Amino acid sequence: MEKKDKTASSVRKKIIIAALGFFFLVLLLASFFGKKGLIEIFQAQRKQKALLEKVERLEQKKSKLERDIEELRENPKAVEKKAREKLWLMKPDEIVIVDKEK
Repeated sequence: MEKKDKTASSVRKKIIIAALGFFFLVLLLASFFGKKGLIEIFQAQRKQKALLEKVERLEQKKSKLERDIEELRENPKAVEKKAREKLWLMKPDEIVIVDKEK
């Protein structure tokens, strides 16, 4: 009878250890692959970093455009320069030379 008790308790211990092992395995898999798991968190951090870099680039572009606007408001020669560059405007007695490399 004593031998059966030892084997029964041994089997119970193995079942408990296996159940705990299975539980921790499921918990580990869920922490990596589940919703709000580590993989999803890393992807979200990478996406956040890319978006912050894009915001920084757009803010730099915005500030450059604001400087250009201010310059065009204050400097009439800047308006003339932009018109000549963008619209190919020229004075009647001018000859325009186009550099194809630019």
